[in-house]
Amino acid sequence: MSLFFDYDLPEHLIAQQPAATRDASRLLVIDRNAGTILHRHFRDLPSLLQPGDLLVLNDTKVIPARLTGTRENTGGKWEALFLRTTGDGLWELVTQTRGYPHEGECFLVGAGPLRLELIGRTSDRHWLMRPNLLGTPEDLLNRHGTIPLPPYIRKGQEAEGDRERYQTVYAEQAGSVAAPTAGLHFTSELLADLGRIGIGVARVTLHVGLGTFAPVKELDPTKHDIHAEWCEVIQSTVDAILACKIRGGRVVAVGTTSARSLESAAASGELHPYCGETKLFIHPPYRFRTIDGMITNFHLPRTTLLLLVQAMAGSELLKRAYEEAIREDYRFFSYGDAMLVL
Repeated sequence: MSLFFDYDLPEHLIAQQPAATRDASRLLVIDRNAGTILHRHFRDLPSLLQPGDLLVLNDTKVIPARLTGTRENTGGKWEALFLRTTGDGLWELVTQTRGYPHEGECFLVGAGPLRLELIGRTSDRHWLMRPNLLGTPEDLLNRHGTIPLPPYIRKGQEAEGDRERYQTVYAEQAGSVAAPTAGLHFTSELLADLGRIGIGVARVTLHVGLGTFAPVKELDPTKHDIHAEWCEVIQSTVDAILACKIRGGRVVAVGTTSARSLESAAASGELHPYCGETKLFIHPPYRFRTIDGMITNFHLPRTTLLLLVQAMAGSELLKRAYEEAIREDYRFFSYGDAMLVL
């Protein structure tokens, strides 16, 4: 099987700002049965779905996980990305600084007062650090961190408006270091419009990790050791999906994260509630057990996300869609336009 895995993208098509309004983004529509590609806008979504269909949203919330500051003893610059807390309350971070700091060294975040002490390192060389201030990681990061934009957006530097726009309007469960970007196009009004015409909504949670951006380096991309992410699919979502199937509706995953969560919950062959880490690697050939369609953004080349969408859309049709999107000057990646695969 020939995979669509790499492509050349003109740099000016990498979106540096979100659309003026969320649902003003363009929407490229792929009809798999007809093999056709249409051009719409995201606000047209109600006319592209049918009463009885079900959208599944990822309600994870992006935390201000990017930290910058100085080393207390040398004044040298450092920066880090918060990943998670350990069972004993330490912060696990990916860091960048000159030299090789030793355990016991302290790092200032901004001009203070938050200070982090290096306690140790994990097996994959992430740092384990202890904060000097009381409070939950979410509270401390909200006060002292910045939004961890991908490096292809303004070199990762937060600007005014990013705390609102690099977050879905339905975000609730804090824990992601990157946004589930397919959901960025929804407004509260659009969700209400969908509900009025009989299109249902259910939720999953998947906390997007740093590995989502990891390029695949193997010659055979299906041999890639995919990253693990924590996800949860609750009983009410399982019930909503089963009811949708019974009434003949389509289950449409909003984003690769929702798709990965649902397919993880159905890995045994039947859909059940699920809570825990998943290392499910979806790539062609793959038979989807729960979803009938997907909303997604345009993904970086040589990534597992591109392979996941390809498993749904097919290699040749997806390649043709990307080529057309480039010709038509669609905006790519996190703040870019969207695609609907049905």
